[in-house]
Amino acid sequence: MEKEVIIIGASGHGKVVADIVCCSGDRVKGFLDDNFKMGSSFIGFPILGTTNNYKDFPGAEFVIAIGNAVIRERMVGKLQGVKWYTAIHPTAVISKIDTRIGEGSVVMANAVVNSGTAIGKHCIVNTGAIVEHDNILEDFVHISVGAKLAGTVKVGKSSWIGIGATVSNNLNICENCMFGAGAVVINNIEQSGTYVGVPVKRI
Repeated sequence: MEKEVIIIGASGHGKVVADIVCCSGDRVKGFLDDNFKMGSSFIGFPILGTTNNYKDFPGAEFVIAIGNAVIRERMVGKLQGVKWYTAIHPTAVISKIDTRIGEGSVVMANAVVNSGTAIGKHCIVNTGAIVEHDNILEDFVHISVGAKLAGTVKVGKSSWIGIGATVSNNLNICENCMFGAGAVVINNIEQSGTYVGVPVKRI
């Protein structure tokens, strides 16, 4: 049965999420966005109001199209009682063996999620990212375009793995970390912060 989906965030990320919804055979009902200058439509879909209007659409499912984990978590707290839509692009390769993807998460085109992996709520696995076997991604994690996580990696809540970054196997990354583009992680990360380089160093 076709689902009606409302996307939070009329932006470039929102365009990609809208495409996933449409490719999945569901319908984009419209967007909610707190930018009052957005106008009445975005990429051909209506702007239905701000996030304060979410209660006006009790039959819809919602998905957050905002990359920033802090804002995503704040929106989840604000939109009490809604049904969350999990957006998985049809070209994503998701193992059917012991793999779990939490509500409200987004898995984009050509991403790979292998067996034994548990993805939390409201995570993003971006275009072409690889999440190998037995990974754990806690809530609000963002794995950027083309990033690669080897086997048995745990990524703590709200951490962001940058575009093209690589995380070696059997590592733990604590919560609230950000890794720069092309970063290479070869040791456990036990302190929140921003990391860049090959191998990474905290800055």
